[in-house]
Amino acid sequence: MIVPLYQAEIAHPSIRGRITGLQQFMLGIGAAAAVWITYGTNKLPATDNNQWRIPLGLQVIPAGILALLILLFPESPRWLIAHNRPDQGLKTLAKLHAHGNEADTWVRAEFEQIQESIAREQEQQAKGYRELFTDRSCFRRLLLVTALQASVQMTGVSAIQYFSPAIYKTIGIGTSDALKYQGISNILSILAQLCTILFIDRLGRRWPLIIGNLVNCVCFILVTAAIATFQKTTSPSMQHSLGWVFIVMNWCYQVSFSFTCGSLSWIIPAEVFDTKTRSKGVSIGVMVSFAFNTLIGQVTDPAILSINWRYFLVFVVCNFTNAVFFWAFMPETAKRPLEEMNALFSSRSWFVPTMKKESFASSDLEHRVNELEVKQATTYVESVK
Repeated sequence: MIVPLYQAEIAHPSIRGRITGLQQFMLGIGAAAAVWITYGTNKLPATDNNQWRIPLGLQVIPAGILALLILLFPESPRWLIAHNRPDQGLKTLAKLHAHGNEADTWVRAEFEQIQESIAREQEQQAKGYRELFTDRSCFRRLLLVTALQASVQMTGVSAIQYFSPAIYKTIGIGTSDALKYQGISNILSILAQLCTILFIDRLGRRWPLIIGNLVNCVCFILVTAAIATFQKTTSPSMQHSLGWVFIVMNWCYQVSFSFTCGSLSWIIPAEVFDTKTRSKGVSIGVMVSFAFNTLIGQVTDPAILSINWRYFLVFVVCNFTNAVFFWAFMPETAKRPLEEMNALFSSRSWFVPTMKKESFASSDLEHRVNELEVKQATTYVESVK
């Protein structure tokens, strides 16, 4: 929960999506490592406890490295300013965005904007969870974030990742091969997540989320059809072909999900809230994510056993309704400074089906930068005179 929040607060607006997208990218690397390590240890004899000891033990290594590197992390400049340490906040902003130059016009403008925003929030004395439900603008953001986190789980990603052996078994593929194909899927996911990091700040948030859910929907239609047809045919060649349709469509789904929904589920929640509600809003969003994750984890296995391929129709419907919902209600948030999210969510209609990224480009911070540059130029000219 803290990782994307921290990333969003230290990142420059122009690369914020790229930075917070690293969360899903690294999750993808971890998932791929887990699958391939398990694929290897699964070949050990069933009585060998190293089957589970090796995968569990290897997790200590990256955790230990992270624990040490955290000691080198700077504190969030917004947190420093909010806790009456503005000098340190300015110094950290300068290090992060201007190679330590505290006189940089962008840094000064951003510092002033953060100070003014935090001052307004402290005057209103709204610091509890209650404001997320009583303030219209905050509630709108909370609703979108919780809907986003729930929708990501209802794309079917957890069902495939947790129960791939059981799902592959429905088309006659054994556990070892299922792990191998899922491992290939995870490698493709990493490549897709890398593309997210490279392009998400150019593409924005809104349309990748909409299109990603539509592509997911098409993939699940074909996956469901392949499983249903496989169980009705007795032709070995037909079953072989349907098996590969399922495998390839699963790969396409993983690429689509990883490039869009997976990464955006961390990017968007971390950037839409204001300083006083960001940690609270993100924490509720993550809680909803794991609640639906638990739901899918508990329901999938018995559902596959009882209704088989019909269970996947749930994800066909959910992916489509996800796309419609975000087309109707999700505004574009790319490249806007965090301090300008209040204006975006307070002054616009909740229904935003025609929103374009170009229509909502950041303006306040850019005006501040221009004003400071003009002021500096004027001061310089007067000093020369």
